Amino acid sequence: MRVISICPSNTELLAYLDSLYLLVGIDDFSDWPETIQSLPKLGPDLSIRMDDLEALKPDLVLASLSVPGMEKNVEELKNRNIPHIVLNPQSLHDIADDLVKVGAAIGQSERGKIASGQFLQELEKYGKISSAIPQPYTLYWEWWPKPVFTPGRINWLTEVSQFAGGQNVYADIHLASVQTDWQDVFKRDPDYICLAWVGIQQAKVNPNLVKKRPHWETMRAVQNNHILVLEESLYCRPSPRLLTGINRLGKLLHPKYYADIQHDSFRR
Repeated sequence: MRVISICPSNTELLAYLDSLYLLVGIDDFSDWPETIQSLPKLGPDLSIRMDDLEALKPDLVLASLSVPGMEKNVEELKNRNIPHIVLNPQSLHDIADDLVKVGAAIGQSERGKIASGQFLQELEKYGKISSAIPQPYTLYWEWWPKPVFTPGRINWLTEVSQFAGGQNVYADIHLASVQTDWQDVFKRDPDYICLAWVGIQQAKVNPNLVKKRPHWETMRAVQNNHILVLEESLYCRPSPRLLTGINRLGKLLHPKYYADIQHDSFRR
């Protein structure tokens, strides 16, 4: 098969399925793993060059509504009668289901089922560890600083928080993405601030800017210097690499519980 992925999370799903050899094209933001970087790049995920995509004669295009604005690409795929599937994962179990769905779509049904099962087994392992932690830390996740966007209950980061021994302070809001403000975050006074700005490289996020926000110098997280600058690609993409994110966050929050847990979600 000739497969094209037009967003990073789908590319990483194929990696977990050991099926990267099927790829003939990717979006510009699919930056992992390094081995695929020589493939034709078809533009940013929201501005895919459809003529170039069509010229690659794909048997299947993988799209995802987890990227806001992807609907435009999906409509164009329909208009051109290009075979495609559209994923829309909101939870970790959705990712497991997508492994089965993509496996079937690429003619690797058994591989998809096995990969899904292994993904769920890894989650179960972290679930057992986190359930033994008597006092989970409260976490504030920041996707974007101004206006402030943070994940609500219907998002994989609420589950990631739990598996890493934490609790999302916005889990009380039944939305996937919550627009809030600095004052409301201040009132919730989390134990940790987790900065994972979408589309911004980890090295370019300045945690000192957080300390300058009105009244934030009195927050627990700021006073204890519990401001984490996290790798956006391990937390903001609904792919199996979230397992690596859980492992790293667990080690930061609760080293006593997670220190001996070795994990590489793509070495099964």
